[in-house]
Amino acid sequence: MKTTCKEDVRSHCSVNYGLEIFGDKWSLLIVRDIVFAGKKTYGEFLKSEEGFATNVLASRLAFLEEQGILSKTPSSADRRKDFYALTEKGLDLIPILLNIVLWSAKHDPKSYTRRRKEFVARLNRSVQKVSGEVKELVRDGGCIFPQVNG
Repeated sequence: MKTTCKEDVRSHCSVNYGLEIFGDKWSLLIVRDIVFAGKKTYGEFLKSEEGFATNVLASRLAFLEEQGILSKTPSSADRRKDFYALTEKGLDLIPILLNIVLWSAKHDPKSYTRRRKEFVARLNRSVQKVSGEVKELVRDGGCIFPQVNG
């Protein structure tokens, strides 16, 4: 696993650094797909509702791996297929992602998450507790909503 860090950031302001490493739309959607839907392969990410362009997806997967947010493991059954997983550094993005979910559920009247009233209520009670549970779940190869495709 590579543990390189991006050295060419505009500044080391904490907000800027975070945005440069994980703040683009596509990177967070890859993390979302792993955490919420259990996606693990390029082909699964490509099927996301937002419609990744193939070059953007390949670029973001490589960048997230280079930054130590994702790890890539070749499939033992098909060497042409790789499996992506969050590293510990990537798992640390889960509380951020869950806070974005809460914010969106509050402000987007059409948010898919609003249909998950129990989940949103648990998040509202303790994002920290749910984040810890989700980290363990994802670390063990699981996801929040295995039946969701995006």
